[in-house]
Amino acid sequence: MLQHKLVNWLLFIFLCLIWGSSFIIMKRSAETLSGWQIGAIRIFSAGLFFLPLAVFHLRSIPANKIPLIILSGVLGNLFPAFLFAIAIEKKINSSLAGILNSLTPLLVIVIGILLFKEKLQHKKIAGVMVGFVGLIILSLSKGAVTVDNFGFTLLVLLATLCYALNVNMVSHYLQGVNPMKMATVSLAFMMVPAGLIAWRENVFSIVRYDEAARMPTVAIVLLGIVGSAIATAIFYFLIKRAGGLFASLVTYGIPVISIFWGMMDGENVTAIQMGCLGMILGGVYLANK
Repeated sequence: MLQHKLVNWLLFIFLCLIWGSSFIIMKRSAETLSGWQIGAIRIFSAGLFFLPLAVFHLRSIPANKIPLIILSGVLGNLFPAFLFAIAIEKKINSSLAGILNSLTPLLVIVIGILLFKEKLQHKKIAGVMVGFVGLIILSLSKGAVTVDNFGFTLLVLLATLCYALNVNMVSHYLQGVNPMKMATVSLAFMMVPAGLIAWRENVFSIVRYDEAARMPTVAIVLLGIVGSAIATAIFYFLIKRAGGLFASLVTYGIPVISIFWGMMDGENVTAIQMGCLGMILGGVYLANK
């Protein structure tokens, strides 16, 4: 049991590191590329990376599960990749995006209760609420939400809703599917819309002729392979091992990494913010007890 939990926490920390770093990468890439281009490159490269495995795995997945796996790719990867990239391009603070992403566990609970008639332990609900309070105080302390960026903030909130829907769907309908097979097939299907958008946004021409866009493109390709392809497989694996709620609590660890990158970028970190991070991590621990 102890070894099982240790592995869960190691996977948890790895996902926090990968996804918490993704926002600063998108922020830097948005200086050269548009949000549509960033989203298209990220998902297309992730799907291309998994394509050989997807062809091999597709035949072993029950036919009635394929539509749900495709929908999982749309909700868990395609839509959020574009929503986050467009919001960050429009000057949503990258650390704010990481903070707002932490609404996912709360939405997982709400959707689980309303749509899937789940009954949750009081300790889990209390843990999520403690983390949520810390999240709200942290967000207010940074003063990052303004009238000017409020509309684009809604894009990030919509992305978190997509994540929460996906977590519940995977938990209830796709538990019997191997996580690696699910990740490879779902992302391979996402290559089609992502490739069409990349073509429409002249991504391939820009990479060929615009030297300034090449390094940001390489960064987003790596983000697609590690942050979308590999991390998605690990996330599905964590859902299967530890349940949807604990897996979604990864988004509570993301602000920790976001603020770390903010410190590296010259942002000030106050005692209040550190206390809020303690509340967030305490909520994760309580919800997992």
